[in-house]
Amino acid sequence: MAAGRALAALLAALLAASAQLLQREASFTISLRKVDNVTVTIKPRSSVPLSCRIHVKNVARSELRIKPGNSTAFGFTCRTPEKYFIMEIEKKIDCVSGPCPFGDVHLYPPGLPRLNRTFIWDVKASTKAGLELKFTPWLKQIEPGETCPDSLHYNINSRIDKATVNIGTFCRNGSVSRVKLLGGAVMALHLPWDSPVNTSGFNIANRASIKRLCIIESILKEESSITLMSPNYPLGFPEDELMTWQFVVPSNMRASVFFHNYSLSNCERKEERVEYYIPGSPSNPEVFKLSDSQPANIAGSFNLSLQGCDQDAQNPGILRLLFQVVVQHPQVDENVTHLVDLSKEWNMTVTIHFEGWPIRTPLMSEPICLICKDPRNCDRALTLVSGAIYKISFLCKDLSRLRITAEKGISCVDLRWCQRKIYSLSVPNAITQLPIRLHKFIWKLLAPDLINIEITSPSLKLQQHVPEQRCNTSYSYSIVSATPETELNVGVFCHGGSIEKIQMRNNITISLKTFGKGFLNESNHQDLKMSFVPHIKDECTFTVSPDPKAKVYLQTPNWPYGLPPYVSISWYILVASKQVARVGFSKDRMGIVCETGRAYVNLKEETPGAEETVRREDELLPQPRNMYHNFWVNVSNCKPVERTPLTLQFQVTSADKQIDLGVIFAVVAGAGVLTAIGLTVCCVKKKKKKSQDPMVGVYNPNVNTQMPGKQGLFTKGRKNNESHVYAVIDDAMVYGHLLKESNGSVSPEVDVYRPFDGPVGSLPPSPPPFSFRKDIKCSSNTEDPLPLTDMDHDTYTFAHQKSGQSEDNGDTNEEKNGDTSTSLLEDKEQDGSVQ
Repeated sequence: MAAGRALAALLAALLAASAQLLQREASFTISLRKVDNVTVTIKPRSSVPLSCRIHVKNVARSELRIKPGNSTAFGFTCRTPEKYFIMEIEKKIDCVSGPCPFGDVHLYPPGLPRLNRTFIWDVKASTKAGLELKFTPWLKQIEPGETCPDSLHYNINSRIDKATVNIGTFCRNGSVSRVKLLGGAVMALHLPWDSPVNTSGFNIANRASIKRLCIIESILKEESSITLMSPNYPLGFPEDELMTWQFVVPSNMRASVFFHNYSLSNCERKEERVEYYIPGSPSNPEVFKLSDSQPANIAGSFNLSLQGCDQDAQNPGILRLLFQVVVQHPQVDENVTHLVDLSKEWNMTVTIHFEGWPIRTPLMSEPICLICKDPRNCDRALTLVSGAIYKISFLCKDLSRLRITAEKGISCVDLRWCQRKIYSLSVPNAITQLPIRLHKFIWKLLAPDLINIEITSPSLKLQQHVPEQRCNTSYSYSIVSATPETELNVGVFCHGGSIEKIQMRNNITISLKTFGKGFLNESNHQDLKMSFVPHIKDECTFTVSPDPKAKVYLQTPNWPYGLPPYVSISWYILVASKQVARVGFSKDRMGIVCETGRAYVNLKEETPGAEETVRREDELLPQPRNMYHNFWVNVSNCKPVERTPLTLQFQVTSADKQIDLGVIFAVVAGAGVLTAIGLTVCCVKKKKKKSQDPMVGVYNPNVNTQMPGKQGLFTKGRKNNESHVYAVIDDAMVYGHLLKESNGSVSPEVDVYRPFDGPVGSLPPSPPPFSFRKDIKCSSNTEDPLPLTDMDHDTYTFAHQKSGQSEDNGDTNEEKNGDTSTSLLEDKEQDGSVQ
């Protein structure tokens, strides 16, 4: 039994050993010559499983170090060691105590395992000499954290005494051809485990002292764009150091420099700056601050140097720089200038920029479009201010990639002065005449308390952009009303609608945004106006005049996020005299729940006695209804609970008034009945006329025959109206003038009207009672007389002489009435005068 157990244990050990042998790869042997001064180190990555180790002479290790002059055989206990180990091959070169191995640098030693490996060349040199690294192929600098397409990259460091400065990280296939360093250098080449590269790609040469930290040479043979960074980026450039970039550019090409990211240190002495040496320039070197616009449109090669300063020991700060150099062919129209006259404008800025500015940064591969104020002052974005005249040119193959954004401010301090003025919100011709598409024009309208802003579009009117009625024009207006506490997005509007004006209480921002190239053709038809008006009650009031037979859609501001709490909005809808407007809401309820206060919807026609329709947030909205007069729609918000925004939309349809046929028939029938009655009365009176003497009308101012009736129907007194003048004189009546003092009786004139020249009262005259009217002329246009109770009357008396009545009777009647005037009715004299 014991012998059996021992045999089983031996078999298990053999199986385990054979399994480990199967897992191992082929063994490696690294032999290092002492003269090469190379050290090889194999290190584990952050986490290595226990099943994967380095096997050296039957000993499992996690790390292996092979020094110069040694030879070591080893293997791995797993099949994929590249996942768990990395290799560093470091070669020290001493150019101070002995000769430097100038020339091509080789990858040594050969036959290394397929691991991610880093070759490091640590070169020690005197600061009195320069060290030059020349690369084939050329390199491209990348920002920290970036990776190269082939995962192969170089890291270059400069070493002066014990200080090390990171010159930068570079990929292959760029424009950097040489790097010159002062003193020593530490050069590292990082290769992935599966890279087929077997050469270092650079050589070392000795040069005279460069008297600066480093010189980086970049050769740009064709149109291209490169990005470069200061040493130690994004950390600080060494204190009081100097470095230079040399750019080799063909003389027929143009180069431009752009600083994209920089910061400045706190200087005690000197000043941080950049210097340009441009062949042929009369002012070499040209000195610029980092905050200045850098030179552009440079013909041929040039140098750019960065100079640091003596920093504050307590608070040194950081000097760093990331910049771009763009090389392109001269443009055909680079000598074509465009005049931009902003001398008559005020409080306005115009920025010409690339598409997507300032949010989007153009890709390095994108073609460069530059705007120039002069041949050497060019940039991707150029801002012009009002009050000056500019001559600009463009370095751009495709001007359609450029845009214009402008901003203008209008403010009012004293309403007495600015209320009389109407401001035109139109894009100036100085902008529309440029061959660049306008992206946006912003008006910022500032009004103090108790002064509001009114927007009108007199000829074109405005249309609100809603899903049911979208704007299809080449441009639109976005209107935002803002206070320090709240912002109200009034909406998006375009021309060709029914909104005549918009009144708003707060400061306003109006943004004109274009769509496509059509704005250039429509820019001549802008008619948006603005004025300052006295304080209004609501946050916003719209005046709407719907076109006949048109449907107008209107919605509350801040759509779809809802009205802010306690905000009130009104619409004043104009209805033409021969039109009827039908108003209806798009939903049955407001759809909100109030936390504080109440929300209301109010409708009211602007006519005497009109009833106001009011609905709360917990009630159904009004049903569609017809409006025959101008009317108001008001929406007032409460403080709603969360996620219940107040959003309302309603539509107004305008149409011609329809005449009711039943009413027409009733009117015609009534007119026929009245005509028949009138004819009958006329005939009866004509028969009586033959047997009666004519009536004589005598004015008696002392007798009050005024009938009781309504007061105040006539707004004018008798002196101011013609109520005492007769339009028609009845054939059966004769009017005489007032009796004046005389010795005898005065005969009345028959069929002659004399104007009254006596005193006039404040009440209009009353017509005589109907029973005294003898002769009524029939007319087809006879109208029903107004009731006597609806008119104010003056005092007139009428004396009627019956057949056979004596003169004494007339005197008696006058005495009873208290009339002291002489009677105009005499027996025989009047008969003659009547005839």
